[in-house]
Amino acid sequence: MSTAVSSGAPESIVVDDVSKQFTIRYHRTIKQMSVAAVRGQELSNTFNALDRVSFTVRQGESIGLMGLNGSGKSTLLKLINGIMRPDSGSLLTRGRTAGLIATGAGFHPQLSGRENIFLNAAVLGMSEAETRRKFDDIVEFADVGKHLDSPVGHYSSGMFARLGFAVAIHVDSDIFLADEVLAVGDKPFKKKCLERMQEVRDSGRTLFYVSHAPGSVKKMCDRVLVLDKGRLAFDGDVAEGIRYLKYDEPAGTDEDAQDDEMGNDV
Repeated sequence: MSTAVSSGAPESIVVDDVSKQFTIRYHRTIKQMSVAAVRGQELSNTFNALDRVSFTVRQGESIGLMGLNGSGKSTLLKLINGIMRPDSGSLLTRGRTAGLIATGAGFHPQLSGRENIFLNAAVLGMSEAETRRKFDDIVEFADVGKHLDSPVGHYSSGMFARLGFAVAIHVDSDIFLADEVLAVGDKPFKKKCLERMQEVRDSGRTLFYVSHAPGSVKKMCDRVLVLDKGRLAFDGDVAEGIRYLKYDEPAGTDEDAQDDEMGNDV
């Protein structure tokens, strides 16, 4: 686990009373909407993906963001990354933000892996010169072999993850976001990702890590935030946060056990 961050460290992320709403539409065509209206059925429903969430992260902190599926974790990371804006409240970040918050985001399926490295790097704010300088390291980390010059539309989800993470981890940033990047890929690749994220953490960059695996969160993070139905339900010690979610109970599946083993191996 990383060394405790000084209370005098500058603020890296400030989330103040942030809310984000989405609308679910139950009917798509005009005919369906008309029939539903005649029958008195609901046409849509609005829900809070995030509901008045507030917290502050200091530079160099390693945050584990946890919660059940649908709790608002990915929405929060997209707000921090600037992909979306809050409907109310304010969210401020300091410096460059990078990371992998969706496998294959920013990839063009008809372009090759080689071409997509430059495309994705540009999306993440890297110049062409910077990408060329880091290209060999990115390719080595991704380890997609002969598929580098094949269209990424033919890639498996694991290969998408390899290439996407390889580009994101080589971006010089102040904040690194990782949303379920280890959900796909084989065990050696997962271990390599965790090792590289440890390097990011130890370099003094702010790390925001979404995971359901308590073993890797314990290893990577010094603080846990738990979201529950869009609200911040817990903010504090890693072990206490895991207990709050009851994730410290015996793993229910072989996959859970493997994830815990991954966290303890690194």
